[in-house]
Amino acid sequence: MQRGEKSERSRRAVLDAALHLFSHQGYRATTVRDIADRARVSTGNVYHHFPDKEAVFLALIDQYLEITDTQRFPFMRALHSTPRFPDNIEELGFAARASVRQFRDYLALIYVDVIEFGGTHIQKLYADMTERFTRFFEQQGSLDEIRARLRPNVSPTDALLLTTRLFFNYFSLEILFGVPEPFGKKSEEMVHEIADILRNGICAR
Repeated sequence: MQRGEKSERSRRAVLDAALHLFSHQGYRATTVRDIADRARVSTGNVYHHFPDKEAVFLALIDQYLEITDTQRFPFMRALHSTPRFPDNIEELGFAARASVRQFRDYLALIYVDVIEFGGTHIQKLYADMTERFTRFFEQQGSLDEIRARLRPNVSPTDALLLTTRLFFNYFSLEILFGVPEPFGKKSEEMVHEIADILRNGICAR
């Protein structure tokens, strides 16, 4: 094994160990020694790759950002499939569930950051999401078409952001925090109900 490959493998082991520990026991309760022990490397090896523990945490946040912009992320696959937004709200709901299930440890880091850092590190996540959705609509050439299907003054980007947050928050409750049926209904039923409310609103017309 060449030196560069060995170094990358040990860096990957450190990140994998830190992801598990941060997401299961929090940031402050995890020490560099804990990370090294779980990764089966020395603490010196951890510091070879990262100057401090916070740098490891930041690297994981950045890693999650990269994943969410690829086809590895179920929600992104659904966003690029047909039918397009807003016809695919239900598909986005089920893709949000799949995303939380597959990347639950990364999602847990968001809540760790909110609790232990006041949300300092994840501000970029939400800023990036806004830019990403705007860019997506522009690349699809569908902004005017979507605007024509929404109420006047409703931004397509804001509509997609709201849809995303509703579904991810719902499934974070159910999957990350182990709250079964948080709205008192099966999740499949709630996906369709949330989609109906998003499309039609809550007030009589």
